[in-house]
Amino acid sequence: MKHFRYLSYLLVLLLLVPAPDTLAGEAPAAVPFVVQLTRPAGNYGHRRVMLQLDKILDTVGEERVHFVVVAYEEGIHALLADNEQTAQLVMKLARRGVEFRACRISMRAWGLEESEFPLEVEFVPAGAPEVIRLQLEGYRYWRP
Repeated sequence: MKHFRYLSYLLVLLLLVPAPDTLAGEAPAAVPFVVQLTRPAGNYGHRRVMLQLDKILDTVGEERVHFVVVAYEEGIHALLADNEQTAQLVMKLARRGVEFRACRISMRAWGLEESEFPLEVEFVPAGAPEVIRLQLEGYRYWRP
């Protein structure tokens, strides 16, 4: 019984002591999310997804979340430099730390070239495997 009491005190003490990174005054690392961008979301298309990302960064904080948007299938069009609905938002979100990745398979299927995308967009061999790869690296999945 005496050992149980000591273990209880130890457990309470461990719960009350801040994590080592907090002790050093460092902010906790941002939580990484991978966002699948494929078919248009609802009636507002991919613009709505971009606006949601912007709102989340405003509300939660750029230092607390990190987004990687992987676009494939129809979602590839949301990253085009001449997309009137999303081009400005892609640039704005990239300045806020959001990463954008375009699927080369979808690019070939739609007859698109790298030059049609803004500099903020990276290219990956395939979209779906990239989403899975990031999840295996610890990214949380979000499909708006």
